This record gives sequence, structure tokens and C-alpha cells, in this order.
Amino acid sequence: MATLEDPIDIGGLTVPNRLYRAPLLECAGNGPDAVDALIDDLEPAAASGVGLICQGATIVRGDGGCAAPGMTRVHDPEFTSRLSRLTERIHDHGSRIVLQLEHGGLRSMETWHAEFRRSNPELEQLAVSTPPWQLRALDRLGFLTFEPHVLSTDEVYELAADFGRAAARAVEAGYDGIHLAGANMGIVQQFLSPFYNRREDEFGGSPEARLEFLALVHDEIRERAGDVPLLTKVPAETPAPPVVRRKLSLSDGVELARRLERIGYDAVVPVQTSVVWDMSIIRGEYPARAWENERLQEEYDAAFGGATRKRLVALANRVQSLQYDFEPAWNEDFCRRVRERVSIPVLAEGGIRDRTEMDRLLDSARELDGDGNDDGTGTGATDADPACDMVGMARPFYAEPRLGARLLDGDAASALCDNCNNCTVPQVTGAPGICRTPSVLRKRGELEREGVYD
Repeated sequence: MATLEDPIDIGGLTVPNRLYRAPLLECAGNGPDAVDALIDDLEPAAASGVGLICQGATIVRGDGGCAAPGMTRVHDPEFTSRLSRLTERIHDHGSRIVLQLEHGGLRSMETWHAEFRRSNPELEQLAVSTPPWQLRALDRLGFLTFEPHVLSTDEVYELAADFGRAAARAVEAGYDGIHLAGANMGIVQQFLSPFYNRREDEFGGSPEARLEFLALVHDEIRERAGDVPLLTKVPAETPAPPVVRRKLSLSDGVELARRLERIGYDAVVPVQTSVVWDMSIIRGEYPARAWENERLQEEYDAAFGGATRKRLVALANRVQSLQYDFEPAWNEDFCRRVRERVSIPVLAEGGIRDRTEMDRLLDSARELDGDGNDDGTGTGATDADPACDMVGMARPFYAEPRLGARLLDGDAASALCDNCNNCTVPQVTGAPGICRTPSVLRKRGELEREGVYD
């Protein structure tokens, strides 16, 4: 019966407890202050006791592939070596750190960010296949611009090698493991998804062939970086729009996880995600404060291609906030199904907000009282098997960088994050990921004065 404070082994790496900071957009870039910015973002979580820090999506190539402005790249050995200052600071607190590697593919800024596309006309949109008709329809309607370069077989091998080279540089810089961005519409999901992947070579067609890119990335990382712990997100495209018929079901996601274990992956993170960018992965309220921020209007216009497109995106955001209202632990069922079929650790994230919920997900076989709490009497109802082996949060660390201190204190603490999403929309301009909600910031200030984060 696991508790949040128990250590866990992932591919030979001992993590001191089962709480992790899930990947977020740090927006640190690669400039002279990038490493300091990453330290400022990530060290507070380690200092608060969080066992595993997942540095957010980091791009494996020097050009293109960024899904948002300010994403860090690890193509350059000289820059990557400087990240050892970050890994040392994390290790000083007894925590472990893994680097999430990504390439955005058709979700990259080359597709959606109007000003970036105008400023970088030489950058190609890399695609697994010709975009499906649903995306081509968005192109014809003027919402997005698709002029993709479909990867040849040789180029797929070269892209996988870039993942391997990036992993090797990260390990040299002191990272304890590699985390692949296998969901959230990046290029790895695009290889896995029948919606995107219509290839006719060894990387497309059957479910086994669509998984071949992740198998190749695994081999490249093992060859170049050794037996470093290797994690990946595993997608189920259950929130996809109704017009999408070819997609990954929950059963497909479970089978993907089983095959990834056989390939040699050391842990999986099952997540439900769409095939297009929407609020299914950041469920919560419509971020009115962010959209109405007067200082960001010109930057929004530049990103989306004018005031009209900006208003259309905001309208879509409002509709999706109704469709994908906040739901506690929304990946729980998917995680539990995967955990029943694999023997490697299963990491859960998505809507996890308080200690009581974490305890339940990690140890659902405990006896529960009528309120879902462990009553200690031995007479309560019994829930199902545990849903996961580790629990993670992302946006709550924007609101409380040292949140781990409260959650690992043993009481029934809840994160202050109120799922308003005002932290996410400004990131399309390259703004840093921080909480901007006054009521949350006031409460954090009160808790800081009380010393609860010390």
C-alpha cells in the first residue's frame, strides 16, 4: 500500500517520493539568462520536497518544432552543458530531474503563429503525412495555414537520431532520465495517431507500425545515452471532435502502453488528449482575465493574425471551457486500465489537486468512510485497486512554486490553483508561466507569511 512519501524505482533510478512536478512551459528560451530562468522555475519545487521534477517540453532541433514561443532547445552541446547548473541545484535538494523532449510537428509555430511564420518563411512544417481533410478544411477557412513537408523514411530516421543525440547531451548535463512528449498533439502523438498517420512505409499503416517511431527513438536513446530511465506519455484521443472518426481509443492507449513496456520503456503517463489544440488537456474555466488583458492585445493579434482571428480563438476557448469543464483526476480511469496491464510504473496527472485525492489514487484499496477518507476503523467501503504509482501536477506549481511542502506535510492540503487558466493564454506571446489571479496570489502570500512553505 503506497503512500505519497514512499520512494519508487523507475528504470533503476530511486525517486525519494511519489509526488512529481508535471511538465510545464517554462518559456526560458536559450538566451544568456535561460539557465537562471529554469533554476528559478524548477528549484522551488525540489526545495519543497517534490521527488521528481519534469522539465517541460524541450526541442531536439535548432530550427522549428516549437509549439509555443520561448521553448528551450537542446540541440547545442555548449548550451546543454550549461544546464548542469540546474541539475546540480535539483540534486542538492535530494530530488531527481528528467528532461521532456519534443518536436511539435504540425502543432509547431510554423503552422499557427502568424508573425513567426512571416518572420521565418524558410522554416518547413514537418508532417507525418498529408494533413487529414478536417485540418485542410481549417486551412481553406483561413483558421490555420498548412504547407507541410511530409517526412521521408530517411528523414524519420534522422529525426529519431536527433532525439537520441539530445538525450545523450542531457545525460551528460546531469539529467536523471528522459521523458518523451508522447501526447498533447506533438509529433510523437502524430506518429501514433490514425488521425495524423496515413503513411505507407514502415512507420504507418497498422497500430504496430505507427508505434515504430517510438521504438526507434527508444533504440537511439539507448545507443547514445545508455540505460537512462525512459518515460513517455501515452495518448488516448477520447476528447477528439465528433468529426474525427480515426483516433486512439482508451483500449488503443492501453495496448500502446503494453507494447511500450515490451520495447523497454521504464514508465508511462497515460493522458486523454485531443487531436487538435483545445482545452481537453487544461480543463477549467474560460480565462477571461487573460483574454481581456489590454497590454497583451497587440501580441495576441500578432500571434493569431489579426483582431478577427484573435476573437475567433477566444470564442473557441469559451466554448471549449464549457465542453471540458474541470474534472478531478480526469485521467484516473485510463491510468487504472493501463496499470492493470503493465508492470512498469504508471504516472498520473490531470486534475489532481489535493492530498486526499493523491492518497486515494496511490492506495485505493484502503478502507474509506462516506466522505472518501481513510477512517482508520476498518469498517468502511473499499475502493478499487490503485490507479497509479506516482501523482503529478502542473498548473498548481505556477500558483505555488513550493507546493510540495504543504502536500508532503501529511495533512489534507489542497492546491490553491482554481483552474482559471489565466496562466496559459499569455504563453502564446512568450510570456512566462506564472499565476496571474489576484485571489490566489493573496492566499499564497498569507501562507508564505505563516511559514507553511518553509
